[in-house]
Amino acid sequence: MEKKKHRMTLVLIRLIIAGCFAALALWFLAPFTVKIINVGNAFGFTFCALAASAALFWDPLARLAGRIWQSPAGRVVLSSFGVFLAGGILLCGVLSALMLREMNDPPKNDDTTVVVLGCKVNKGGPSLMLSKRINAAKDYLLAHPGVPVVVSGGQGDDEYISEAECMRSLLMGYGISEDRIYLEDKSKDTKENLIFSQKVIEENALPSRITLVTDGFHQYRAEMLAGQLGIDSTYNISSATPGWLLPTYWVREWFGIVFYTLKR
Repeated sequence: MEKKKHRMTLVLIRLIIAGCFAALALWFLAPFTVKIINVGNAFGFTFCALAASAALFWDPLARLAGRIWQSPAGRVVLSSFGVFLAGGILLCGVLSALMLREMNDPPKNDDTTVVVLGCKVNKGGPSLMLSKRINAAKDYLLAHPGVPVVVSGGQGDDEYISEAECMRSLLMGYGISEDRIYLEDKSKDTKENLIFSQKVIEENALPSRITLVTDGFHQYRAEMLAGQLGIDSTYNISSATPGWLLPTYWVREWFGIVFYTLKR
């Protein structure tokens, strides 16, 4: 009786674990409904689906692993897989800690230039994530009327205006005076955002220490790129990423950080 009770407890625990991973897999699927597909939700969904399956079919998988372990080659394969999995989980944990550390470090004084990093512009206006960045910049700029801002982002093939122009228009609508807003509308990625914004700052003799406004998950990589480029970026103001998008972009950022680190 006690043995049966113990077994039922283990089954229940595995079902709970499987359910949690299945829920996470669905969370990663949510952006698919608005045609957002990238390495973040592809990897996140695949990993969570496999983890849920492993929890559901633990007993047959454990028996299969036991048979594989009997041979020397099998032990090498399973040991290598275990090390790879543990290393991957550790790496994701370290990257997440670094990302969290850089999420919010607002300026200590007004001797700074705000740089708002662009994001997609839809046909009807800014995307949800770009709107959040604009709102975060707006709140700070209204509270600090002496601080200039560079809005940074070019025009993609599917965008009716540049991201920079979209941001400038909305900031002006919120009451930010036009003479405080400097346009950088040529960049196509984060690295170009920073390089071209730095040129705007130098050409207009703006404060050299910049305050980056972007999504919280993006701050660490932006800071890392700024450091590589020799840009004095000390401060951060993070916009709130919509919850249904956060896992997808958080995981995508892991890959982005690793890519840029290896590319250095």
